[in-house]
Amino acid sequence: MSSFPLIRMRSNFPTELESIMSRVDSVDPIRYAKTRNFLNGAVTRLSPYISRGVISTRFVLERVLARGYEPKNIEKFIQELAWREYYQRVWQAKGDEITRDLRFRQQHVENDSMPIEIINANTGIEAVDRGIEALYETGYMHNHLRMYTASLACNIGRSHWKIPARWMYYHLLDGDWASNAISWQWVAGSASSKKYYANQENINRYCATRQRGTFLDVGYAEIESVPVPPMLTALAIPELRTELPFGKDVTIDQSLPTLIYNSYNVDPLWKQDMSANRVLLLEPSHFTRYPVADKVIDFVVSLGKNIAGLQIFAGEFSEFRERYRPGKIYYKEHPLNRHYQGIEESRDWMFTTAGYFHSFFGYWKKCERELRPIARSI
Repeated sequence: MSSFPLIRMRSNFPTELESIMSRVDSVDPIRYAKTRNFLNGAVTRLSPYISRGVISTRFVLERVLARGYEPKNIEKFIQELAWREYYQRVWQAKGDEITRDLRFRQQHVENDSMPIEIINANTGIEAVDRGIEALYETGYMHNHLRMYTASLACNIGRSHWKIPARWMYYHLLDGDWASNAISWQWVAGSASSKKYYANQENINRYCATRQRGTFLDVGYAEIESVPVPPMLTALAIPELRTELPFGKDVTIDQSLPTLIYNSYNVDPLWKQDMSANRVLLLEPSHFTRYPVADKVIDFVVSLGKNIAGLQIFAGEFSEFRERYRPGKIYYKEHPLNRHYQGIEESRDWMFTTAGYFHSFFGYWKKCERELRPIARSI
């Protein structure tokens, strides 16, 4: 049986289930709506647990509504939960198309790499550099800093979005390829009709910095024509590689069903009362295509400790089936699970609205109709 290694990482994200539930129950959706854009705002820090399938958007919504909030009074909070579902629905509908320019060709691209000083956290923009250093240390970056970093790489540095998006995804505990890739494309103007820019005044406002005289210290009428600054001209392609320090020695009782978990599903409550083999499947092919840092693997494995009897198999799904010949296999639907074979179960969606929508707000209009029945059912 594969054992769980010692976890060594510094993070603001506990992995014990009790602590995660406490974090859910401490969410203040009113303060969140008012302050979420500020680095010191009342952000929830739930995204790593949602991304890894420990909790769902619906679980969070129902838990918050059960505290007596009316949906109309916390609409911004619900919308932000819905954004994550929206990205997943786009991925469901478009598949691998989200790894390419989705709606428009990114304009004014001059390279297919990224500025090396972004990798080095040495752009000269204090808030961004501190945010990148914190990303390396903790696996987290505030959403506004993600947008600022993407704008520097794509719109000021004129890199195509894909390489820097992969670099950021590599380090994020909440790395969700749909959310990450489409957000970068939104900034770069390939998933939206307009590029996103932030000048120094905007950054100072939301990050509590007082910088002046940087290459971003211009008005919005001028920022689109800012030449690539010297600190963003040196380019690199970061080396992104995942090492899986686990084996393939698990014990399977063929008289029991087998539940397959992965890095997007570490749900400790899923079929918790069922007698079953429980296997965390870490496929090398997946991490070759979507590499993540060691601390991300550590985080996923540590979350897996909430699942009694969970074993780790570092190999392909087909290899697992051939070696152990399990009976019934259960797994949760995900765009990266399409090669699995067995009984597919739906994820715990907040809204049933599916399909592809060009814009979030087209999607949201459909979702709004489901809010009242959800609130009534609680």
